Amino acid sequence: MLNVEFTEEQRQYLAGFVAGTDVARAAKGYATFADTLEANGAGALLNGHSNGLQSAGPDQMFLGAQDRFLAAGKKLCPEEQAKRAKPPLDLWDEIQQHTREKRFPKGTDVLLFKFHGLFYVAPAQNAFMCRLRFAGGFTNSFQFRRVADLAEQFAGGYADLTTRANLQLREIAPTHTIDVLTGLHDAGIVNRGAGADNIRNITAPCTAGIDPQELIDVRPLCRELHHYILHHREMYGLPRKFNIAFDGGGTTTALEDTNDIGFAAVRVPAGGAETEGVYFRVQLGGITGHQDFARDTGLLLFAEECVPVAAAMVRVFIEHGDRTDRKKARLKYLLDEWGFEKFLDETQKRLPFPLRRLPIDQCEPRAPVDKHVHVGVHPQRQPGLSYVGLVLPVGRMQSDQMRAVADIADRFGSGTIRLTVWQNLIISDIQDKNLAAVKAAIEATGLDWRASSFRAGLVACTGSAGCKFAAADTKRHALAIARQLESKLELDQPINIHVTGCPHSCAQHYIGDIGLLATKVPVGDDLVEGYHVYLGGGYGANQAIGREYARNIPADELPERLEAMLRAYLEHRTDSSETFAAFTRRYSTEELRELCEATAQAS
Repeated sequence: MLNVEFTEEQRQYLAGFVAGTDVARAAKGYATFADTLEANGAGALLNGHSNGLQSAGPDQMFLGAQDRFLAAGKKLCPEEQAKRAKPPLDLWDEIQQHTREKRFPKGTDVLLFKFHGLFYVAPAQNAFMCRLRFAGGFTNSFQFRRVADLAEQFAGGYADLTTRANLQLREIAPTHTIDVLTGLHDAGIVNRGAGADNIRNITAPCTAGIDPQELIDVRPLCRELHHYILHHREMYGLPRKFNIAFDGGGTTTALEDTNDIGFAAVRVPAGGAETEGVYFRVQLGGITGHQDFARDTGLLLFAEECVPVAAAMVRVFIEHGDRTDRKKARLKYLLDEWGFEKFLDETQKRLPFPLRRLPIDQCEPRAPVDKHVHVGVHPQRQPGLSYVGLVLPVGRMQSDQMRAVADIADRFGSGTIRLTVWQNLIISDIQDKNLAAVKAAIEATGLDWRASSFRAGLVACTGSAGCKFAAADTKRHALAIARQLESKLELDQPINIHVTGCPHSCAQHYIGDIGLLATKVPVGDDLVEGYHVYLGGGYGANQAIGREYARNIPADELPERLEAMLRAYLEHRTDSSETFAAFTRRYSTEELRELCEATAQAS
């Protein structure tokens, strides 16, 4: 029977017959058909369904992928086994039961709850964190107020902005999980798949649609892909998490080259191999925590082809990504094993149109990116309108500040609130005559629209205050660094400082001008919080993985060490136009250390 190919009608009939039989047998205490299959080594038929009873169901793709590993004599990792045993998207009744019983999930259920945006973050906090989902990072005043209310009623009274232009609520008691989820859904915020092995928040430049420089407004593409994911259950069957971003070619970016799939708008000039116009190039395999940027594939797409291509590529990953080793289950490793050509050939099989290629040198170069254009006041492409980028203290807002921001967006703008991958936000569509009033209103909230070069590019993950993986209190240390540097130095060049708590690199320390990776540092008989230091990272046209400069620096020594480093930069750069990253790349690591030590002694 295992080799029999059933028709669709037969599969549906048999699935219903067996399900009904199992209910009756279980009620009488008899072994079910499922038990019999497992006892006879036919678990692949029961759970994989490649030729079996439920192969036409929505989970067919990922179950079939698991079956191929089992058929090859390999063992699924525990997370894959958990997803196989209990479909993660079907846990609503179980989440309700946990809420009624005031208890947290245990074991692999902790992973499965993340499919609903719920992260049990013990031992850092004996509470849930709930991650939301906004297409491209764009939301509105109504949703912002509702999130503020939920934070105040059922969480810690604040929200954190993430490096995927998203929001997180923390300190949620197990009695309030359903309150938070239903409250979000009532506000039109569907956070299905916001965590675990899913496609995370789709990102876009925070200035999409208002950027004077952009080639194309990518917001419609973000929204289309967002809803495609929500309404295709097979998009939740990935081996590991997956990131997708769209870049429109404007003055800011979505860091698309750090994503598994990055779509980058380009202009093909007249006389090129293709018709003149704006297209998208496709980049694959970005995962900077593993020290890899996405690489150009040579593909050239019309805008309307982007979502079908993304869906096809995700399906290839679902069917062929590793299910046995979590460390090798990202797209990068499938690409390393196969090469780009095989991956693109498999993608083509799932598309109704041919993929076209064009050498990148036949496209116009991307216009320059302004690293800090997400902060402060800037003119929009719409005459008479400007946007204002607010600076948040390492991405955190209190509920009353959120309501105030929503009020400002309604009173002076269009009610639109734009979250950024830099843990800040933008209020757009402000009439120029109202800018002074908007600045005053922002300052009245305790936030600001101005930022030093240090604070504008300061990014910090949650850290040990809210994440069990983190080795240090990153947000507290990041603010201490900013205060020290602001009090001692003035920079005329933007600088990005990325502070991350663990090798998962949620704050992307490898792409910062200065990247800090938390660790425990031995001091005498104790272990204290500290950091490894990386220098010279970048993205886009300045793409680079930061190199290790120093290890095991205690956190309380770090502000002064970084001050000396930046003093050395100011004293020894070629001229005022030389960036910090370019400065560091002119020296060997040892030369930099000597330079910084000499500067520290002199000061």
